[in-house]
Amino acid sequence: MTNNDTLSAQSKTTIRTAAQGAVALIAYAGVAGSPHKIATHGSLAYGSATGLVGHVLAPKKNDVKLDYSSAAALADQTLPALADSVRILREQAPDEVDNFRSTINVAVQAAAQAGRGEVSPPVAEMLRKIEGALDAA
Repeated sequence: MTNNDTLSAQSKTTIRTAAQGAVALIAYAGVAGSPHKIATHGSLAYGSATGLVGHVLAPKKNDVKLDYSSAAALADQTLPALADSVRILREQAPDEVDNFRSTINVAVQAAAQAGRGEVSPPVAEMLRKIEGALDAA
């Protein structure tokens, strides 16, 4: 069993911010489709998360405050949180880094393909930025 106490409350909030923000960014980029459907598919994918990452993402906490005023504002908050989450996990739970990356990738891919199954250029670019943030740490 994974010890959920490995991470501080602030670290867990950073990870939840990164996860929720990544799906929200895909919803912003896919606005020509159905942003609600995109966000729902991405968020539901987190339900399959396992390990410490799954335990962190499972609670329905209100500790994440995302700035939805624009895609730029959301990206300014989310992309650094993604990189910070990788750094946090690398330092405090190194065996969970790949799990976190995979969990985020599954969720954003589920979100990206929620529409017609094809990925639009804006969504593809947002996926690239998310992947870049995950790799930046």
